[in-house]
Amino acid sequence: MLQPKRLLSIDVFRAINMFFMIFVNDLSGVKNVPTWIDHVKGYEDGMHFADTIFPLFLFIAGLSIPMAIGRRISKGDSFASIAIYILLRTFALVVMGFFHVNMEEYNSASAVLPLGVWEFLLTLSFFLIWLDYPDTLAKAKKYALMGAGVVILIVLAILYKGGTPTAPKGLEPSWWGILGIIGWAYLVCAGVYLLVKGNLTALFIALIILVFINLGTHGDWFDFHLWVIKDGASASLMMFGVVVSLIYSKLVAKNSYNKVWLIFSIAGAALVLLGFFVRPYTHGISKIHSTPSWVFICTGIGILLFELLIWLIDVKGKQNWFKIIKPAGTSTLTCYLIPYFMVAIFEMTKFNYPHFFNYGTGGIIRSFAVAFIVIIITGFLEKWRLRLKI
Repeated sequence: MLQPKRLLSIDVFRAINMFFMIFVNDLSGVKNVPTWIDHVKGYEDGMHFADTIFPLFLFIAGLSIPMAIGRRISKGDSFASIAIYILLRTFALVVMGFFHVNMEEYNSASAVLPLGVWEFLLTLSFFLIWLDYPDTLAKAKKYALMGAGVVILIVLAILYKGGTPTAPKGLEPSWWGILGIIGWAYLVCAGVYLLVKGNLTALFIALIILVFINLGTHGDWFDFHLWVIKDGASASLMMFGVVVSLIYSKLVAKNSYNKVWLIFSIAGAALVLLGFFVRPYTHGISKIHSTPSWVFICTGIGILLFELLIWLIDVKGKQNWFKIIKPAGTSTLTCYLIPYFMVAIFEMTKFNYPHFFNYGTGGIIRSFAVAFIVIIITGFLEKWRLRLKI
């Protein structure tokens, strides 16, 4: 059995991950939820369910790189064209992440636009700039819409006011946000993949280097952070996905599914154990501080879940079980951004959930419902060819 151009197991994995990403993001506004669901505090040594969602997204993004970049290489695309493609994707993610981070400090009292209006227009500009426009659309209309998005983004940047009324400030980098972190990790992993043309040995060496940087940073072996790579955690998580995807591809090409189960089971369990082993020596388990224990444990979980989905989806063909959330796996960025429209509308209309849906069980029900609603909206937009593609 040869590996298909698009692995359904990865799409399903991504869809499940995105569902729970929306769920935990919405749940952040709910009080009195069970401790095991919510994020661990920055000063605590530990990990809860919510702390696994983002690292698994990075791992899944890595799983997709060999197919996305490898397909372009096999088609004969030039090095320059693929490099430009990688740089443009990185730029888009970093820009969106940059604006999202600054939105956290938006000061409506000093700004011209209320936060809800600014957030709505910001998300609209992202859609206008990076929408997957149909080939049948006239180029003049396409570029006019993209240009309108750029103009809106520039105006919003000029009108932005953060900080406090007595000490206002404009847009400035702090951290890069979820999308920005994904963008920088993608630049590293996709860039290395392109440079070595998908050579597994070279990519494994790159993974070892990234893991070493993460261990060294948190083990106090050295005291510096590299530009883009930083402490190596995000790029390590994504590069683990790249290596696992290539190993799976090679095993499937030889029809060696028995080896898939053996290798992935051992690797997944070993990484989880390794995470607990290095925990006392590298500042514990922490998502906030992106420690090696967190990286290893989440990667181990990712490998074991991927193995389960390979068996369930690629071998047993049970993809219809996940049909309702499929759009989250194929229009992922669209799905991620839709909640920003919703929050903006709630902000503008001063909408508040009924009291029951802001606490405990009611809040959990609400967050599950929001995740399903967002994915259903994504599905409708996908049918109408309204999806972001970068």
